Amino acid sequence: MTKQTLVLLLMLLSIGSSRLVQAQQPKNLRQILLTRPERSDDPASQANIAALRQGLGERGYVEGQNIALEILWLAGEPGSIAKRLTDSTRPKVDFIVTSGTASTRAAQKATTTIPIIMANTAADPVAEGLIASFARPGGNLTGLTNMSIDLAGKRLELLKEAVPKTSRVALLLDPTRPRTAELKETQDAGRALKVEIQSLVVKGPDAFEDAFRSVAKGRAQALIVVSGSVFNAHRPRLIELAAKSRLPAMYTEHAYVNAGGLMVYASALTDQYRRVAVFIDKILKGAKPAELPVEAPMRFELIINLKTAKQIGLTVPPNLLARADKVIR
Repeated sequence: MTKQTLVLLLMLLSIGSSRLVQAQQPKNLRQILLTRPERSDDPASQANIAALRQGLGERGYVEGQNIALEILWLAGEPGSIAKRLTDSTRPKVDFIVTSGTASTRAAQKATTTIPIIMANTAADPVAEGLIASFARPGGNLTGLTNMSIDLAGKRLELLKEAVPKTSRVALLLDPTRPRTAELKETQDAGRALKVEIQSLVVKGPDAFEDAFRSVAKGRAQALIVVSGSVFNAHRPRLIELAAKSRLPAMYTEHAYVNAGGLMVYASALTDQYRRVAVFIDKILKGAKPAELPVEAPMRFELIINLKTAKQIGLTVPPNLLARADKVIR
């Protein structure tokens, strides 16, 4: 066999292999871009991703057969969504699944045609201008909200029950999250409970230690951390500082307690990520995002981490433990 013949044969084999691979690719593979505000090593994200995959599987969608799931780790930089959508070397996106107000707003700015499904947003999406109404959201956005603003008063009430002698509570606010309504409701609940609220907007991870020094200076006896993309990206550090300060802390997402935080009262985000699959299925079957009502959660959970309580020297009242949906021992 001559050298020229060998080269020609290798070229033909290469072309044949390429065509075979192309033939094996599903023709109707739908691309789902899931944005996550944290880094890729975040355990809570992995649980939410697994829940989404489970929901898709329950409706007959299998990765590599009829869907493809790409995770875009934002790490506090929602502008990465626009960069991904304009990257001509990557597959075309058919759906964007977002978490939180910042990434949802960034996705809306990046596209007006690709369906966007909120897996959760803590702020009121109508008040924030994300949708026209819950019943008919309009545009290319629909999905779920956990509406935790309405839970602000309940969280303070539960924290006061856990630490009955508390008369001053610090409220840490993420700079990326709308905070006016949440702050007002917490302050209203504080007046009813005779608890003074010290509110602090923490601009970023470099300001965490200064914030806790301000909390100590203000003599707060407990803490509420209102999560957002900046806080979520640095969750372990916040939990560490709360423990170091021996401050009983209430959080707004399950992931904080699973990672060592003291208490959470919130909707179960894994339930909502499973539910995202329902929206994807409906849109693929012809529904328009503009006409799919945005859903609010029906189930909320109180979770208490007794390991953390012991670490900071707190005895949680038995009646509160009895009412908890889950106790981490």
